[in-house]
Amino acid sequence: MPKSLAYHDFLISRLKDPSYAARYLETHFELEDGEDPDPELIRLALSHVAEALGELQMTPEQAKLHREKLDELLSQRGSEAIYNLGQWLNALGLKLTVAVCESAGESVTEAASSSEVQSEVPV
Repeated sequence: MPKSLAYHDFLISRLKDPSYAARYLETHFELEDGEDPDPELIRLALSHVAEALGELQMTPEQAKLHREKLDELLSQRGSEAIYNLGQWLNALGLKLTVAVCESAGESVTEAASSSEVQSEVPV
């Protein structure tokens, strides 16, 4: 009987690809119309990415400290939290960006009122 990877192990192995990790986070940051943000879901997604990329970018001790810093970072408010999240992602080889909405039915006014935050692999 073939053995399969546990979902968590499979997810972490996929997230070791920085491009996949960036798309994974991007999908977690996007909200459908009327959907409320889920801070716990974002924390979990960021934690998964930190687990995967931390193994590649850091020593085990550094990766553990980096994951522990996540809860502190997510409890911050205001623009400082955004800058600190950007630095936190940068240590994993990712960055925050803002992109223009490409949805055909979306007006410029709607796009301006709902800024989109994405993570991408640095160029």
